[in-house]
Amino acid sequence: MSKLSITKEVLEEVKPMLEIVIKQFEAQAFTIETSPESRVLAQIGDSISLTCSTAGCESPSFSWRTQIDSPLNAKVRNEGAKSTLTIDPVSFENEHSYLCTATCGSRKEEKEIQVDVYSFPKDPEIHFGGLLEVGKPITVKCLVPDVYPFDRLEMELLKGDSHMKTQEFLEDMDKKSLETKSLEVTFTSTIEDIGKAFICRAKLHITETDSEESSPKERETNKELQVYISPKNTAVSVHPSTRLLEGDSVTMTCSSEGLPTPEIVWSKKLDNGNLQLLSGNATLTLIAMKMEDSGTYVCEGVNQIGRNRKEVELIVQEKPFTVDVFPGHQVAAQLGDSLVLTCSVTDCESPSFSWRTQGDGPLSGMVRSERTESTVTLSSVSFESEDQYLCTVMCGQRKVEKEIQVELYSFPQDPEIEMSGLLVSGDPVTVSCKVPFVYPFDHLEIEIHKGETLMVNKHFSEKMDIKSLKNKSLEITFTPTNEDIGKVLVCQAKLHIGAMESEPKQRQSTQTLYVNVAPTDMTVLVNPSSILEEGSSVNMTCTSSGLPAPKIQWSRQLSNGDLQPLSENATLTLISTKMEDSGIYVCEGINQAGISRKKVELTIQVTPKDIQLTAFPSKSVKEGDMVVISCTCENVPETWIILKKKTETGDTVLKSIDGAYTIHKVQLEDAGVYECESKNKVGSELRSLTLDVKGRENNKDYFSPELLVLYCTFSLIIPAAGMIIYFARKANMKGSYSLVEAQKSKV
Repeated sequence: MSKLSITKEVLEEVKPMLEIVIKQFEAQAFTIETSPESRVLAQIGDSISLTCSTAGCESPSFSWRTQIDSPLNAKVRNEGAKSTLTIDPVSFENEHSYLCTATCGSRKEEKEIQVDVYSFPKDPEIHFGGLLEVGKPITVKCLVPDVYPFDRLEMELLKGDSHMKTQEFLEDMDKKSLETKSLEVTFTSTIEDIGKAFICRAKLHITETDSEESSPKERETNKELQVYISPKNTAVSVHPSTRLLEGDSVTMTCSSEGLPTPEIVWSKKLDNGNLQLLSGNATLTLIAMKMEDSGTYVCEGVNQIGRNRKEVELIVQEKPFTVDVFPGHQVAAQLGDSLVLTCSVTDCESPSFSWRTQGDGPLSGMVRSERTESTVTLSSVSFESEDQYLCTVMCGQRKVEKEIQVELYSFPQDPEIEMSGLLVSGDPVTVSCKVPFVYPFDHLEIEIHKGETLMVNKHFSEKMDIKSLKNKSLEITFTPTNEDIGKVLVCQAKLHIGAMESEPKQRQSTQTLYVNVAPTDMTVLVNPSSILEEGSSVNMTCTSSGLPAPKIQWSRQLSNGDLQPLSENATLTLISTKMEDSGIYVCEGINQAGISRKKVELTIQVTPKDIQLTAFPSKSVKEGDMVVISCTCENVPETWIILKKKTETGDTVLKSIDGAYTIHKVQLEDAGVYECESKNKVGSELRSLTLDVKGRENNKDYFSPELLVLYCTFSLIIPAAGMIIYFARKANMKGSYSLVEAQKSKV
């Protein structure tokens, strides 16, 4: 065999293998991929995207079509090596196999994606055929709306954890459409169903092979059961009884079981069979019943699904005969009084009576019976009458016995108030409260009040050896004050006997406190004022409080302190007063409890008068001499003296002492006019003088014996003049002298 023939044979043998290798190389160089890979499940109404991408080709071209070349009903977007087919929204027309063709030069690749559609948009709906009543059947329906494909639907109903029914809808579908499928079950609810829930579970059996998409394949709805129970076991309790007497009261209480809790309605059955509504409360109370209230009373328990009733028969009978005692089962009787005990019968035509005491002792009174009443009369109650009296009444074969307890007491008079003496403010006094002829005194209490204030009280709890009448008293000592005037002193006695009804348990006496009070609160009113001008009139009115009302006495206080009586009127009037009317006036308030005084000082003012302005030793002096300028006037109270010198530039006020101004060495410039002004609140008066100063010869010592005598005399005269002025002013009425700023001279 030649070498050439061997080569051809070898080539023929390896050619299939080379073609496979070449195809694999080409396949690795140009590939196509899809997402989802081969199958996708889409909800009708949703949006999905199918992606086709290539590898190994820079500029591929894409095309999309359905397997049966129907319209795409979608949008295509190519971008580089990727093409996207978007379906929005998904519908029945999109249930196809979509093919993506990618071309790269002469090479061509194709891949398909199967799109399956379904509809399962809502949770199941649970509907009840009515109210769930325990013991009665009811139909429950579960609906799954807008489902496709329904031949793959499975529905299941559960009650709590219990399975009730399952159904698969395997019937053939004539056409593609959305269907509403339902599952029904009829059941009878029980008490155990309270609080449970109905569960409707729907499953759409659609499988996905290459998609992890989590579209819901199972939906579930829960609905809690509202279970109703028709009213039952209605019961009525009656208190005190269904058999009653006229005038009695009855309370009937009704209860009923059910869900929800039944409302209670009370009615009365009428003769025609109708019901008369009485109350909507569980408890019905009838008071003061009459015979016509007898009958059938109906209680009904009512709720949304039913009612249940219970009847009760009430019988009201005539009231049997009764026995009453008067004044009562317990009576308090005053010793010595008469007492009538009465036993009276109603609702019995011919009763028989008998009386006895608890100890079966003899009756101390007279018994009298007439028709339906019997009495025991105690003409004079004594200590032996204190017992329990029993009245026995027979009416046919029926017997009734009533008792009357008689308790004795003695409390015949109001308390007596006594005082140890006259009431004077500030002086102690003893008050005694006496309660005479009291029994039983161990039950006695005495209180003494002053106004609203309790002063003292006492319980007489000592043991009584024998039954007897006693006098009991209570004392207290107090000091009356002005605040006690008009208050009432109360003595209150209480006898603590529980059965005392017809007689007072309490007695009291009162006495108004008339307290004597010494004159006080002295007041004096002066009209128009205590300071007057001479010739004016004045009224001085004096008042004083006290008990009894004080007598008023006006006097004038003399210089030795004695009082000069003037008037016994409350008002003292002075007409056309004079300066000598000035002084101290005393008003006295006088009663039997004491004396009180009030002073008032009266001042009569006059204008300054008799003013004198002098120069000592003379109004004409020599230079170097001493001169005293002195101003005096009648000593009128509150008088001011102003001494001044008049100059061309104005008045100069001089510093004077008691109206005297001393110039020890007169100078020529001291010459001039000097003025004195005396004034008070009433008016003023002016005086003036001219001082003449003569000059001495120059450079000449001048000293004469006459001047020495003058100086010596003057040194004695000045103190003497001062003394004379001082005593003169003391002899007259009071005055005052002070230096004030002077007004300009009027002269």
